[in-house]
Amino acid sequence: MGLWMYFCRMEEWYHYLLLVVVGFTVGFVNTIAGGGSLLSLPVLIFLGLPPAVANGTNRVAIVFQTAMATAGFKSKGISTFPFNMYLAAAAFVGSIVGAYIAVDIKGETFNKILAIVMMAVVLIIVFKPKMKEALVEERTKGKYLVLSTIAFFFIGIYGGFINAGIGFIMMIFLHSFNKLSLVKTNMTKVSIACVYTLAALAVFAYNDKVEWLVGGVLALGNGSGAWVASRYSVKKGDGFIKKFMVVMIVIMAIKLWFFNS
Repeated sequence: MGLWMYFCRMEEWYHYLLLVVVGFTVGFVNTIAGGGSLLSLPVLIFLGLPPAVANGTNRVAIVFQTAMATAGFKSKGISTFPFNMYLAAAAFVGSIVGAYIAVDIKGETFNKILAIVMMAVVLIIVFKPKMKEALVEERTKGKYLVLSTIAFFFIGIYGGFINAGIGFIMMIFLHSFNKLSLVKTNMTKVSIACVYTLAALAVFAYNDKVEWLVGGVLALGNGSGAWVASRYSVKKGDGFIKKFMVVMIVIMAIKLWFFNS
Protein backbone atom coordinates (compact mmCIF):
# COMPACT_ATOMS: atom_id res chain seq x y z
CA MET A 1 0.00 0.00 0.00
CA GLY A 2 1.86 3.05 -1.23
CA LEU A 3 1.73 6.57 0.15
CA TRP A 4 0.86 8.02 -3.25
CA MET A 5 -2.24 5.81 -3.53
CA TYR A 6 -3.61 7.19 -0.27
CA PHE A 7 -2.65 10.74 -1.18
CA CYS A 8 -4.64 10.43 -4.40
CA ARG A 9 -7.63 9.11 -2.50
CA MET A 10 -7.48 12.12 -0.22
CA GLU A 11 -6.59 14.78 -2.76
CA GLU A 12 -9.20 17.26 -1.50
CA TRP A 13 -7.68 19.65 1.06
CA TYR A 14 -10.76 19.48 3.26
CA HIS A 15 -10.14 15.77 3.86
CA TYR A 16 -7.12 16.73 5.94
CA LEU A 17 -9.06 19.49 7.71
CA LEU A 18 -11.76 16.90 8.46
CA LEU A 19 -9.13 14.60 9.96
CA VAL A 20 -7.88 17.35 12.30
CA VAL A 21 -11.41 18.25 13.41
CA VAL A 22 -12.39 14.62 13.89
CA GLY A 23 -9.10 13.99 15.67
CA PHE A 24 -9.66 16.84 18.12
CA THR A 25 -13.14 15.53 18.93
CA VAL A 26 -11.86 11.97 19.29
CA GLY A 27 -8.93 13.01 21.50
CA PHE A 28 -11.21 15.06 23.74
CA VAL A 29 -13.87 12.36 24.07
CA ASN A 30 -11.37 9.51 24.53
CA THR A 31 -9.63 11.35 27.34
CA ILE A 32 -12.83 12.25 29.18
CA ALA A 33 -14.52 8.89 28.69
CA GLY A 34 -14.01 6.70 25.62
CA GLY A 35 -15.48 5.57 22.33
CA GLY A 36 -13.77 8.15 20.13
CA SER A 37 -12.32 5.53 17.79
CA LEU A 38 -15.89 4.65 16.87
CA LEU A 39 -15.86 7.96 15.00
CA SER A 40 -12.30 8.03 13.65
CA LEU A 41 -12.23 4.44 12.34
CA PRO A 42 -15.29 4.81 10.06
CA VAL A 43 -14.06 8.21 8.85
CA LEU A 44 -10.71 6.66 7.83
CA ILE A 45 -12.53 3.82 6.05
CA PHE A 46 -14.86 6.24 4.26
CA LEU A 47 -11.86 8.29 3.11
CA GLY A 48 -10.57 5.26 1.25
CA LEU A 49 -8.34 3.27 3.59
CA PRO A 50 -8.92 -0.50 3.74
CA PRO A 51 -10.31 -1.54 7.16
CA ALA A 52 -7.08 -3.16 8.40
CA VAL A 53 -5.04 -0.12 7.32
CA ALA A 54 -7.56 2.25 8.94
CA ASN A 55 -7.24 0.20 12.13
CA GLY A 56 -3.45 0.45 12.05
CA THR A 57 -3.37 4.12 11.01
CA ASN A 58 -5.71 5.06 13.85
CA ARG A 59 -3.07 3.76 16.29
CA VAL A 60 -0.66 6.54 15.26
CA ALA A 61 -3.17 9.11 16.50
CA ILE A 62 -3.99 7.12 19.64
CA VAL A 63 -0.33 6.90 20.67
CA PHE A 64 0.07 10.67 20.32
CA GLN A 65 -3.29 11.34 21.97
CA THR A 66 -2.59 9.17 25.02
CA ALA A 67 0.94 10.53 25.40
CA MET A 68 -0.39 14.11 25.40
CA ALA A 69 -3.19 13.21 27.81
CA THR A 70 -0.73 11.51 30.18
CA ALA A 71 1.52 14.59 30.07
CA GLY A 72 -1.49 16.81 30.71
CA PHE A 73 -2.55 14.85 33.79
CA LYS A 74 1.02 14.77 35.10
CA SER A 75 1.27 18.53 34.67
CA LYS A 76 -1.62 18.75 37.14
CA GLY A 77 0.08 16.38 39.59
CA ILE A 78 -2.09 13.32 38.86
CA SER A 79 -0.34 9.93 38.89
CA THR A 80 -1.05 6.28 39.79
CA PHE A 81 2.48 4.98 39.30
CA PRO A 82 3.50 2.14 39.65
CA PHE A 83 -0.01 0.60 39.61
CA ASN A 84 -0.70 1.83 36.07
CA MET A 85 2.55 0.35 34.74
CA TYR A 86 1.77 -3.15 36.08
CA LEU A 87 -1.53 -3.07 34.20
CA ALA A 88 0.13 -1.50 31.16
CA ALA A 89 2.68 -4.34 30.97
CA ALA A 90 -0.10 -6.95 30.96
CA ALA A 91 -2.08 -5.00 28.36
CA PHE A 92 1.09 -4.62 26.24
CA VAL A 93 1.40 -8.41 25.90
CA GLY A 94 -2.31 -8.84 25.23
CA SER A 95 -2.24 -6.08 22.62
CA ILE A 96 0.34 -7.95 20.53
CA VAL A 97 -1.99 -10.96 20.42
CA GLY A 98 -4.98 -8.82 19.45
CA ALA A 99 -3.09 -6.89 16.77
CA TYR A 100 -1.92 -10.08 15.05
CA ILE A 101 -5.55 -11.23 14.91
CA ALA A 102 -6.56 -7.87 13.41
CA VAL A 103 -3.98 -7.77 10.60
CA ASP A 104 -5.14 -11.14 9.26
CA ILE A 105 -8.88 -10.53 9.33
CA LYS A 106 -10.82 -9.91 6.10
CA GLY A 107 -12.10 -6.40 5.45
CA GLU A 108 -15.78 -7.38 5.27
CA THR A 109 -15.53 -9.39 8.48
CA PHE A 110 -13.79 -6.49 10.22
CA ASN A 111 -16.56 -4.11 9.13
CA LYS A 112 -19.23 -6.38 10.57
CA ILE A 113 -17.33 -6.76 13.84
CA LEU A 114 -16.87 -2.98 14.01
CA ALA A 115 -20.61 -2.49 13.44
CA ILE A 116 -21.44 -4.89 16.30
CA VAL A 117 -18.92 -3.17 18.58
CA MET A 118 -20.41 0.22 17.72
CA MET A 119 -23.89 -0.88 18.73
CA ALA A 120 -22.59 -2.50 21.93
CA VAL A 121 -20.80 0.70 22.92
CA VAL A 122 -23.94 2.73 22.22
CA LEU A 123 -25.68 0.55 24.83
CA ILE A 124 -22.78 1.10 27.26
CA ILE A 125 -22.97 4.87 26.70
CA VAL A 126 -26.72 4.90 27.34
CA PHE A 127 -26.98 2.36 30.15
CA LYS A 128 -23.56 2.40 31.84
CA PRO A 129 -23.70 2.72 35.63
CA LYS A 130 -23.49 6.31 36.85
CA MET A 131 -20.01 6.88 38.23
CA LYS A 132 -19.54 9.32 41.08
CA GLU A 133 -16.57 10.51 43.05
CA ALA A 134 -16.45 8.53 46.28
CA LEU A 135 -14.26 8.77 49.34
CA VAL A 136 -13.28 5.09 49.53
CA GLU A 137 -9.95 3.36 49.86
CA GLU A 138 -8.25 2.54 46.57
CA ARG A 139 -7.75 -1.13 45.72
CA THR A 140 -4.41 -1.21 43.93
CA LYS A 141 -2.43 -3.79 45.90
CA GLY A 142 -2.47 -7.49 46.78
CA LYS A 143 -5.23 -9.58 45.24
CA TYR A 144 -6.73 -6.53 43.57
CA LEU A 145 -3.49 -5.86 41.72
CA VAL A 146 -3.23 -9.52 40.64
CA LEU A 147 -6.83 -9.68 39.39
CA SER A 148 -6.50 -6.31 37.66
CA THR A 149 -3.33 -7.44 35.89
CA ILE A 150 -5.07 -10.56 34.58
CA ALA A 151 -8.09 -8.51 33.47
CA PHE A 152 -5.92 -6.02 31.62
CA PHE A 153 -4.17 -8.77 29.68
CA PHE A 154 -7.55 -9.57 28.10
CA ILE A 155 -8.46 -5.90 27.80
CA GLY A 156 -5.16 -5.53 25.95
CA ILE A 157 -6.17 -8.26 23.49
CA TYR A 158 -9.29 -6.29 22.65
CA GLY A 159 -7.30 -3.06 22.49
CA GLY A 160 -4.82 -4.57 20.06
CA PHE A 161 -7.60 -5.99 17.92
CA ILE A 162 -9.90 -3.00 17.49
CA ASN A 163 -9.59 -0.60 20.47
CA ALA A 164 -12.94 1.11 19.75
CA GLY A 165 -14.90 1.72 22.95
CA ILE A 166 -12.17 0.35 25.21
CA GLY A 167 -12.07 3.57 27.22
CA PHE A 168 -15.49 2.80 28.67
CA ILE A 169 -14.41 -0.72 29.61
CA MET A 170 -11.27 0.52 31.38
CA MET A 171 -13.11 3.33 33.17
CA ILE A 172 -15.85 1.08 34.50
CA PHE A 173 -13.30 -1.50 35.70
CA LEU A 174 -10.85 0.94 37.30
CA HIS A 175 -13.56 2.98 39.00
CA SER A 176 -15.78 0.10 40.13
CA PHE A 177 -13.19 -2.57 40.96
CA ASN A 178 -10.10 -0.57 41.92
CA LYS A 179 -12.11 2.32 43.41
CA LEU A 180 -10.03 5.03 41.73
CA SER A 181 -11.45 8.54 41.52
CA LEU A 182 -12.62 9.62 38.09
CA VAL A 183 -9.56 11.81 37.60
CA LYS A 184 -7.18 8.99 38.55
CA THR A 185 -9.25 6.58 36.47
CA ASN A 186 -8.73 8.70 33.39
CA MET A 187 -5.03 9.21 34.07
CA THR A 188 -4.53 5.45 34.52
CA LYS A 189 -6.59 4.69 31.43
CA VAL A 190 -4.64 6.95 29.07
CA SER A 191 -1.22 5.87 30.35
CA ILE A 192 -2.10 2.19 29.91
CA ALA A 193 -3.51 2.88 26.44
CA CYS A 194 -0.31 4.66 25.43
CA VAL A 195 1.82 1.63 26.32
CA TYR A 196 -0.31 -1.11 24.76
CA THR A 197 -1.02 0.95 21.65
CA LEU A 198 2.72 1.20 20.97
CA ALA A 199 2.80 -2.61 20.83
CA ALA A 200 -0.20 -2.77 18.50
CA LEU A 201 1.20 -0.03 16.26
CA ALA A 202 4.48 -1.95 15.91
CA VAL A 203 2.58 -5.06 14.76
CA PHE A 204 0.49 -3.10 12.24
CA ALA A 205 3.56 -1.26 10.94
CA TYR A 206 5.52 -4.51 10.57
CA ASN A 207 2.66 -5.88 8.47
CA ASP A 208 2.48 -2.71 6.32
CA LYS A 209 -0.94 -1.70 7.68
CA VAL A 210 -0.17 1.93 8.59
CA GLU A 211 -0.57 5.05 6.46
CA TRP A 212 1.77 7.43 8.27
CA LEU A 213 0.78 10.70 6.58
CA VAL A 214 -2.92 10.27 7.32
CA GLY A 215 -2.16 9.01 10.81
CA GLY A 216 0.09 11.99 11.47
CA VAL A 217 -2.58 14.50 10.42
CA LEU A 218 -5.17 12.73 12.57
CA ALA A 219 -2.68 12.70 15.46
CA LEU A 220 -2.44 16.50 15.41
CA GLY A 221 -6.13 16.68 16.18
CA ASN A 222 -6.13 13.80 18.66
CA GLY A 223 -3.21 15.21 20.62
CA SER A 224 -4.70 18.69 20.82
CA GLY A 225 -8.06 17.38 22.01
CA ALA A 226 -6.40 15.13 24.58
CA TRP A 227 -4.27 17.96 26.00
CA VAL A 228 -7.30 20.23 26.42
CA ALA A 229 -9.46 17.48 27.96
CA SER A 230 -6.78 16.27 30.37
CA ARG A 231 -5.96 19.74 31.73
CA TYR A 232 -9.46 21.12 31.89
CA SER A 233 -10.77 17.92 33.36
CA VAL A 234 -13.36 15.31 33.37
CA LYS A 235 -17.03 15.39 32.51
CA LYS A 236 -17.59 18.97 31.32
CA GLY A 237 -19.18 19.70 28.01
CA ASP A 238 -19.35 16.12 26.72
CA GLY A 239 -23.13 15.68 26.82
CA PHE A 240 -23.78 17.05 23.33
CA ILE A 241 -20.76 15.20 21.91
CA LYS A 242 -22.02 11.88 23.28
CA LYS A 243 -25.50 12.40 21.84
CA PHE A 244 -24.00 13.36 18.49
CA MET A 245 -21.73 10.32 18.57
CA VAL A 246 -24.62 7.95 19.33
CA VAL A 247 -26.42 9.14 16.20
CA MET A 248 -23.25 8.89 14.10
CA ILE A 249 -22.39 5.46 15.46
CA VAL A 250 -25.84 4.08 14.59
CA ILE A 251 -25.66 5.51 11.06
CA MET A 252 -22.13 4.23 10.46
CA ALA A 253 -22.88 0.81 11.96
CA ILE A 254 -25.82 0.40 9.56
CA LYS A 255 -23.62 1.50 6.67
CA LEU A 256 -20.82 -0.93 7.56
CA TRP A 257 -23.21 -3.84 8.11
CA PHE A 258 -25.44 -3.47 5.03
CA PHE A 259 -23.32 -1.53 2.51
CA ASN A 260 -19.81 -3.01 2.44
CA SER A 261 -19.26 -2.78 -1.29
